[in-house]
Amino acid sequence: MRIHLISVGRRMPGWVEAGYAEYAKRLPPECALHLVEIDPLRRGKATPPALAREEEGRRILKAIPKGAGVVALDVQGQCWSTETLARYLGDWLSEGHDQALLIGGPDGLAPECLARARQRWSLSALTFPHPLVRVIVAEQLYRAWSLMQGHPYHRGG
Repeated sequence: MRIHLISVGRRMPGWVEAGYAEYAKRLPPECALHLVEIDPLRRGKATPPALAREEEGRRILKAIPKGAGVVALDVQGQCWSTETLARYLGDWLSEGHDQALLIGGPDGLAPECLARARQRWSLSALTFPHPLVRVIVAEQLYRAWSLMQGHPYHRGG
């Protein structure tokens, strides 16, 4: 199984690339994390946010591998504990299908992306910059995997 982190944005700051890479490399081959960067819509002063969401949404949907389960990162989704994420990760591994985690751009995910998702995951009620979400998701996937393995990295209560 591969986890495809499909995220709007290219040319991230070095700290984002380094943070993401650090946690992605810690994951074992059976749940490898693969970043798919989606070109954002070029915005002008008059570009409506809905147009950006729509076009980026089309690009995201095209990038989802055939047969993959889809989870949308959405502030209005369910908040998952690390233990819940570990259960989902275990389910994904046992199903054997690739998973696609969708991260929208500054204007969020298109309604079509949200409709395509079987689950919506909210990292927090706070609003995070979308590049930071890559790092958080990679770290949380590693933390969930380490919890499943009984590794001492996770020290939750």
